[in-house]
Amino acid sequence: MPNYTITVNNESRTINVDSDTPLLWVLRDELNLVGTKFGCGIAQCGACTVHIGGVAMRSCSLPISSIEGEKITTIEGLSEDGSHPVQEAWKEIDVPQCGYCQSGQMMTASAFLKDNPNPTEEEIRQAMHGNICRCASYNRIEKAVKVASEKMT
Repeated sequence: MPNYTITVNNESRTINVDSDTPLLWVLRDELNLVGTKFGCGIAQCGACTVHIGGVAMRSCSLPISSIEGEKITTIEGLSEDGSHPVQEAWKEIDVPQCGYCQSGQMMTASAFLKDNPNPTEEEIRQAMHGNICRCASYNRIEKAVKVASEKMT
Protein backbone atom coordinates (compact mmCIF):
# COMPACT_ATOMS: atom_id res chain seq x y z
CA MET A 1 0.00 0.00 0.00
CA PRO A 2 1.29 3.47 -0.86
CA ASN A 3 1.72 6.39 1.51
CA TYR A 4 -0.35 9.53 0.97
CA THR A 5 0.24 12.92 2.54
CA ILE A 6 -2.68 15.26 3.15
CA THR A 7 -3.15 18.28 5.35
CA VAL A 8 -6.15 17.84 7.63
CA ASN A 9 -7.23 20.69 9.89
CA ASN A 10 -3.85 22.41 9.32
CA GLU A 11 -1.85 19.31 10.28
CA SER A 12 0.16 17.35 7.74
CA ARG A 13 -0.68 13.67 7.95
CA THR A 14 0.84 10.70 6.14
CA ILE A 15 -1.28 7.61 5.86
CA ASN A 16 -0.77 4.19 4.36
CA VAL A 17 -3.95 2.97 2.65
CA ASP A 18 -5.09 1.53 -0.66
CA SER A 19 -5.32 4.18 -3.38
CA ASP A 20 -9.07 3.72 -3.78
CA THR A 21 -9.86 4.21 -0.07
CA PRO A 22 -12.46 7.00 0.21
CA LEU A 23 -11.38 10.08 2.13
CA LEU A 24 -14.31 9.54 4.52
CA TRP A 25 -12.82 6.27 5.76
CA VAL A 26 -9.32 7.77 5.98
CA LEU A 27 -10.73 10.52 8.21
CA ARG A 28 -12.81 8.22 10.38
CA ASP A 29 -10.76 5.02 10.55
CA GLU A 30 -7.17 6.19 10.12
CA LEU A 31 -7.25 9.68 11.69
CA ASN A 32 -10.08 9.16 14.22
CA LEU A 33 -11.93 12.28 13.03
CA VAL A 34 -15.43 10.92 13.42
CA GLY A 35 -17.42 14.15 13.10
CA THR A 36 -17.73 13.49 9.36
CA LYS A 37 -20.54 10.97 8.91
CA PHE A 38 -21.31 8.16 6.49
CA GLY A 39 -24.77 8.55 5.02
CA CYS A 40 -25.28 7.07 1.59
CA GLY A 41 -21.83 6.24 0.22
CA ILE A 42 -22.68 7.67 -3.22
CA ALA A 43 -22.22 11.43 -2.62
CA GLN A 44 -25.96 12.15 -2.62
CA CYS A 45 -26.88 13.00 0.98
CA GLY A 46 -24.16 15.40 2.18
CA ALA A 47 -23.49 13.85 5.59
CA CYS A 48 -19.84 13.36 4.65
CA THR A 49 -19.18 16.93 3.45
CA VAL A 50 -15.74 18.39 4.18
CA HIS A 51 -13.80 21.29 2.67
CA ILE A 52 -11.07 20.49 0.19
CA GLY A 53 -9.14 23.60 -0.70
CA GLY A 54 -12.00 25.58 0.80
CA VAL A 55 -14.65 23.94 -1.40
CA ALA A 56 -17.41 21.78 0.08
CA MET A 57 -17.03 18.24 -1.25
CA ARG A 58 -18.43 14.80 -0.45
CA SER A 59 -15.71 12.69 1.13
CA CYS A 60 -17.42 9.31 0.68
CA SER A 61 -16.72 9.22 -3.05
CA LEU A 62 -13.24 10.76 -3.19
CA PRO A 63 -10.44 8.21 -3.35
CA ILE A 64 -7.43 9.28 -1.31
CA SER A 65 -5.25 9.03 -4.44
CA SER A 66 -7.18 11.91 -6.04
CA ILE A 67 -6.58 14.39 -3.24
CA GLU A 68 -2.98 13.85 -2.14
CA GLY A 69 -1.41 17.15 -1.14
CA GLU A 70 -4.77 18.89 -0.66
CA LYS A 71 -5.80 20.92 2.37
CA ILE A 72 -8.81 19.35 4.04
CA THR A 73 -10.99 20.83 6.76
CA THR A 74 -13.41 18.68 8.71
CA ILE A 75 -16.04 19.78 11.21
CA GLU A 76 -13.40 19.35 13.93
CA GLY A 77 -11.24 21.94 12.17
CA LEU A 78 -13.94 24.51 11.41
CA SER A 79 -13.01 26.16 14.71
CA GLU A 80 -11.14 24.92 17.74
CA ASP A 81 -13.80 26.01 20.22
CA GLY A 82 -17.08 25.94 18.28
CA SER A 83 -16.98 29.69 17.70
CA HIS A 84 -17.34 29.72 13.92
CA PRO A 85 -20.41 31.83 13.05
CA VAL A 86 -22.13 28.81 11.51
CA GLN A 87 -21.59 26.75 14.68
CA GLU A 88 -22.79 29.66 16.82
CA ALA A 89 -25.92 30.06 14.67
CA TRP A 90 -26.66 26.32 14.83
CA LYS A 91 -26.63 26.55 18.64
CA GLU A 92 -28.65 29.78 18.71
CA ILE A 93 -31.40 28.39 16.46
CA ASP A 94 -31.20 24.92 18.08
CA VAL A 95 -31.09 23.27 14.67
CA PRO A 96 -30.35 19.58 15.30
CA GLN A 97 -32.89 16.94 16.11
CA CYS A 98 -30.99 13.68 15.73
CA GLY A 99 -27.89 15.62 14.64
CA TYR A 100 -26.56 13.02 12.21
CA CYS A 101 -26.45 15.27 9.14
CA GLN A 102 -25.43 18.43 10.96
CA SER A 103 -21.66 18.35 10.42
CA GLY A 104 -22.22 18.03 6.67
CA GLN A 105 -24.86 20.77 6.80
CA MET A 106 -22.48 23.10 8.65
CA MET A 107 -19.59 22.39 6.30
CA THR A 108 -21.78 23.12 3.28
CA ALA A 109 -23.13 26.30 4.89
CA SER A 110 -19.70 27.61 5.90
CA ALA A 111 -18.23 27.11 2.39
CA PHE A 112 -21.30 28.75 0.86
CA LEU A 113 -21.14 31.76 3.17
CA LYS A 114 -17.43 32.24 2.50
CA ASP A 115 -18.32 32.85 -1.15
CA ASN A 116 -21.69 34.55 -0.56
CA PRO A 117 -21.67 36.36 2.80
CA ASN A 118 -25.02 38.11 2.26
CA PRO A 119 -27.32 35.55 0.62
CA THR A 120 -31.01 35.75 -0.07
CA GLU A 121 -33.37 33.12 1.30
CA GLU A 122 -33.58 31.53 -2.14
CA GLU A 123 -29.78 31.40 -2.47
CA ILE A 124 -29.58 29.71 0.94
CA ARG A 125 -32.25 27.19 -0.05
CA GLN A 126 -30.41 26.40 -3.30
CA ALA A 127 -27.01 26.11 -1.60
CA MET A 128 -28.32 23.73 1.06
CA HIS A 129 -30.57 21.76 -1.31
CA GLY A 130 -28.12 18.86 -1.73
CA ASN A 131 -27.88 18.06 1.97
CA ILE A 132 -30.54 15.68 3.22
CA CYS A 133 -31.94 15.88 6.74
CA ARG A 134 -34.04 12.85 7.69
CA CYS A 135 -35.58 14.84 10.57
CA ALA A 136 -36.70 17.58 8.13
CA SER A 137 -35.07 20.43 10.05
CA TYR A 138 -34.78 22.41 6.81
CA ASN A 139 -36.52 25.55 8.05
CA ARG A 140 -34.21 25.78 11.07
CA ILE A 141 -31.17 25.00 8.92
CA GLU A 142 -32.04 27.80 6.50
CA LYS A 143 -32.72 30.19 9.37
CA ALA A 144 -29.36 29.32 10.97
CA VAL A 145 -27.54 29.95 7.69
CA LYS A 146 -29.15 33.40 7.52
CA VAL A 147 -28.21 34.11 11.18
CA ALA A 148 -24.64 32.95 10.46
CA SER A 149 -24.44 35.28 7.46
CA GLU A 150 -25.42 38.19 9.70
CA LYS A 151 -22.72 37.18 12.20
CA MET A 152 -20.11 37.10 9.43
CA THR A 153 -20.77 40.61 8.14
